[in-house]
Formats: sequence, structure tokens, C-alpha cells
Amino acid sequence: MAIEIERKFLVRNDAWRDQARPGQPMRQGYIGTMDKASVRVRQTTDRAWLNIKGATLGVQRREYEYPIPAADAEEILTELCSGALIEKTRFEVPFAGHLWEIDVFEGANAGLVVAEIELSSPDQPFQRPDWLGEEVSDDPRYYNACLVEHPWREW
Repeated sequence: MAIEIERKFLVRNDAWRDQARPGQPMRQGYIGTMDKASVRVRQTTDRAWLNIKGATLGVQRREYEYPIPAADAEEILTELCSGALIEKTRFEVPFAGHLWEIDVFEGANAGLVVAEIELSSPDQPFQRPDWLGEEVSDDPRYYNACLVEHPWREW
């Protein structure tokens, strides 16, 4: 069983950029969102994945991810995904023994910057960087599956 334990935060400033590794542009779309799960395709410059993620609220959710051919991903994104695509650049920032993923959104979600940290348990302690803002782990509006239907700039 694959369990993802992830906490999500808003980012309050650009101080993280000094420590960031080069960003990776991403596009992702949703084949479907159901009561129990969402099914998405994510594509970077040179790789692609099919992902199934549980729809439960909170920091701990089931997640299954499988590599797929880039050509298949492109076709799925173009032909099978409903709604707009999520476009973002993901940066990795090492900090105090953890790796933070910073997503800088584009398109209809431009202006939104979110930081995520994966943990080994829901109560695992971690040090908060100064650039970290409000936690939004329990706010479903910040889930990418929701941002497709209700973009951040329209709130």
C-alpha cells in the first residue's frame, strides 16, 4: 500500500530561491476526480507519470504513481483530460534535513506559490524555514484537482 504523508504551505516571500535547485516545468491534467480518488497525468520535459491519489482530506492519503511513455502522456493531456491543465514549475529546496518542493503556478493559477514537504509520519517534526507561510494541508481548495476546476485567481 502506498501512503503519501505530505504537508502543504503557502510561501510568504522569495527567500527560498537562493537555495533552490533549477526548476522543472510541469503540466498535469485530470482524467477524472471521483468521490474516493483522482486520476491524473503529469508530464515534465523528459518524463511522465500516471497517478492515482486518494481524495481524503488531510496530510495522509493513498497515492500510486507509474511512469508512462511521454507520447502517451501528451495524448492523454490533449485528448482525455477534463478542464484546464495545471501548469507550474517545481523547485526543490533542501532545508534542515528535508527536501521542500516549491510549486510556482502559471496560467489561471499564476501568483500562487505552494511549498510541500513529505514526511515519514504525520507527526514527524521538521524545522520551518522563514519563507514558509500559512499551512493549507487541510484546505481542499489548494489540491491541484480543485485548482483545475476553481483556479486560484478566481477566488
